[in-house]
Amino acid sequence: MASVAVPETDTRRAIMTVLFVGVFMSALDSAIIGPIVPALRAAFAIDNTQVVLVSIIFTLCSLSSTTLMASLSDRYGRRHVYLLNVFGFAIGSLVIALSHDLMTVLIGRALQGICAGGITPTASAVIGDVLPPVERAKALGLIGATSGMAFLIGPVLASLILAFADWQWIFLLNLPVAAAVIVLGWRALPRTNPHQPELHDTFDWPGLLLLITILVSLTLGINQLLDRFLGMTIWPWLFGLVALLTPVLARREQRTPAPLLPPRLFTNRQLQFVYLLATGSGIAMASIIFITSVAVNFGVPISQAGFFLLPLVFLASVTSIIGGRMLPKIGGRAAMLIGYGQLTVGNLMLGWPSAPFWLFVIATIVVGSGLGIVVGGTLRALVLEEVAPGDRGVAQSVINISISIGTLISVAVMASIADTINLSAAYLACAAVMALMTVISLGLRRQYRT
Repeated sequence: MASVAVPETDTRRAIMTVLFVGVFMSALDSAIIGPIVPALRAAFAIDNTQVVLVSIIFTLCSLSSTTLMASLSDRYGRRHVYLLNVFGFAIGSLVIALSHDLMTVLIGRALQGICAGGITPTASAVIGDVLPPVERAKALGLIGATSGMAFLIGPVLASLILAFADWQWIFLLNLPVAAAVIVLGWRALPRTNPHQPELHDTFDWPGLLLLITILVSLTLGINQLLDRFLGMTIWPWLFGLVALLTPVLARREQRTPAPLLPPRLFTNRQLQFVYLLATGSGIAMASIIFITSVAVNFGVPISQAGFFLLPLVFLASVTSIIGGRMLPKIGGRAAMLIGYGQLTVGNLMLGWPSAPFWLFVIATIVVGSGLGIVVGGTLRALVLEEVAPGDRGVAQSVINISISIGTLISVAVMASIADTINLSAAYLACAAVMALMTVISLGLRRQYRT
């Protein structure tokens, strides 16, 4: 195990810049798909079902690659893996920009997803390597705010570019940004490996294959994409495959000398609570998708409903920064109680039958405030408290996976409840889950280790 020395202030500032810009770039490309959907339909003569593949392929590849990339960063160094992911993301952007058919777009989007899956967990692990505990939460809070601002700025930026140029420029702009990150990152990022693998520590490729199969099956089972394309009921079999392979993966990871997912990351009680809370944060993130539909039910024009997400996302970015600064003072338990408490109240207000419009507006503010705390850097900082330097990347990838699974489940379940009952019932169900997360938060340690 090699320790990474705490760098000087100027070097630290350069490191943070490299990490923030890389995370912002990858998050931005997740936020710009909405505005360019009409342009993609026109360019390739495709329908909405086919356009959905552009988002689905990104999600699948990102979810499947996150543990691989994080594990490689633990074994072979953060700098190489982080910069390789930034480079690959830029190549994926170039492939999309030069595409002449949907299949090429999907190839580029898949490459973007693979590399995006490694950017955030590796960046979070670098923060754990180079910053003392008291500063990690602040930096991770800024990372969370960076992602939030990307989702705030992305649609506006994409719309502005489309007003003056072709849609390809949205992706071409990633190239100079990635080049700057690579040049600055090569100089600034630490070269020391957090973990030096032994010669006999061969990479756990069977474990990776099992994990990818489980995650892809779970994703396709939840959104039932194969069912729609094949016209067959596939999802129960996919869930059955997940149930069958999960214990197989767990047993393999217990027996292999160099596991992809070390069992110690799942036997730690504090980490168990954090993973559950990360799943809850994914559920909370997905719930805001339907806020525009609630606004429309109040008579807001469809073209203007999206504006109600702007103050919510902005406030989430602000509270992500505040939460990171407060975490060392109040501890993880208090932070999560505050965040999930606000989400419980906010979702209750959104689900309140016959609620007045002013209550809806207040609810979006309350939800945004709580969202910033639970989705920001708080949970990632708590993970860094519990794991050894050589496990930081993989542990952060588990956070990514937990959030993604929560998001997928939330979208599917809330949409189903909204279709069969109404949106109010969907938000009341979400409020019940947030209340459960509030109770789970009591299991966290009171004090933050400094």
